[in-house]
Amino acid sequence: MVLDRRERSTQKLDWITVFLFSICVLLGWINIFAAVYDPEKHQSIFDFSINSGRQVVWMCTALIIIIMIMVIDFKFYEYFSYLIYGLVIFALIAVRLLARDINGQHAWLEIGTFRLQPSEFAKFATALALAKYLGKSGVRFTDFETQLKASAIIAFPMLLILWQNDTGSALVFTSFVLVLYREGLSPWFLIVGFLSAVIFLLALTVEKYILFSGLGIITLIAISLLRKKTFKKIALVAFCASFVAFMIWSVPFIFFKILQPHQRNRILVLLNPDVDKQHFGYNLSQSMIAIGSGGFAGKGFLEGTQTKLNYVPEQSTDFIFCTVGEEHGWIGGLIVISLFVSLLMRLVFLAERQKDKFARIYGYSVASILFFHFLINISMTIGLMPVIGIPLPFLSYGGSSLWSFTILLFIFLKLDSHRMQVLTR
Repeated sequence: MVLDRRERSTQKLDWITVFLFSICVLLGWINIFAAVYDPEKHQSIFDFSINSGRQVVWMCTALIIIIMIMVIDFKFYEYFSYLIYGLVIFALIAVRLLARDINGQHAWLEIGTFRLQPSEFAKFATALALAKYLGKSGVRFTDFETQLKASAIIAFPMLLILWQNDTGSALVFTSFVLVLYREGLSPWFLIVGFLSAVIFLLALTVEKYILFSGLGIITLIAISLLRKKTFKKIALVAFCASFVAFMIWSVPFIFFKILQPHQRNRILVLLNPDVDKQHFGYNLSQSMIAIGSGGFAGKGFLEGTQTKLNYVPEQSTDFIFCTVGEEHGWIGGLIVISLFVSLLMRLVFLAERQKDKFARIYGYSVASILFFHFLINISMTIGLMPVIGIPLPFLSYGGSSLWSFTILLFIFLKLDSHRMQVLTR
């Protein structure tokens, strides 16, 4: 009897996270309706001819998925991690070879009017495989071989998605570096990555001779400040300076020879939002106008003029935050951001309380993926990041994204609800 009570207690969901998830989905549904609503047709939010009506179908099927995840034994997700990963890898290869070209991408499997994007599901599959590998007994992340294999697990689907010309979805996999950092990755990887991005942008906006002159001065100052001018320290400073100089020198080659024209244009728009507002700067320009026009309290539900006149492309998907900003203003934006921050903080708390290494690593993967989507999506709508086309979790329209984020989150909630049972394995 005592054992039964204990087992029942470990199978309880974290209802705080479920509540935050539900609010986000409902807010998304309402704003999807606002983004596609035509006042002349007096449409209903349940109208299946528009995105809000179709989103209801995705929401109902997501509920069925949640029930299935809760019914399946929690050990299933660890035991079959590699199989799930392998199936998704197969799907990524198949979609590249078989799918038709849509806006320059081969990313969707189509069955009639039904479309599925395997790259969305690669996120939770990679999270499971990474947690499975790093969670094995005897595996130490400090070993170079372990770091190499973990990186390969992340890089393989990322490269396949790049092969589909879906750069935005591929970049999401860089969020796993936060998981590796939690497991012992040196913070220097994060620092070097951040500085590389800064140097790249500086090299596009500042004359080279100024950058090289500044680099030389900083190098001389660094050497002069060394307390003990040993050969190793001087060599290290010289190596770092040479690396930065190489990066500055190679930026034009990367920018003009490696990046695609649309990728170059997005970076140019980030550096100068006023450049060519009628063409490749149009999306960002209209996005910022829509959000700015909302003011403090917004224009009111279904009253967004930018929305109604279809000025902002993809407003129910990648640019859903524009609808929030225009119709609900600064207050609406703050509510959405607060919900996401609360959800992310809760996920980190849940991840840290796990008794099992597999569950902890998977939990941090969930938090990292959602954080990356949240940060990049909102930042690109307000001009702080390039427009790379990734959805806002739970709010953007789309079946693949809602399903994948739901699976990603509720597998972790299932593992968390059984966190005490790992002690009896």
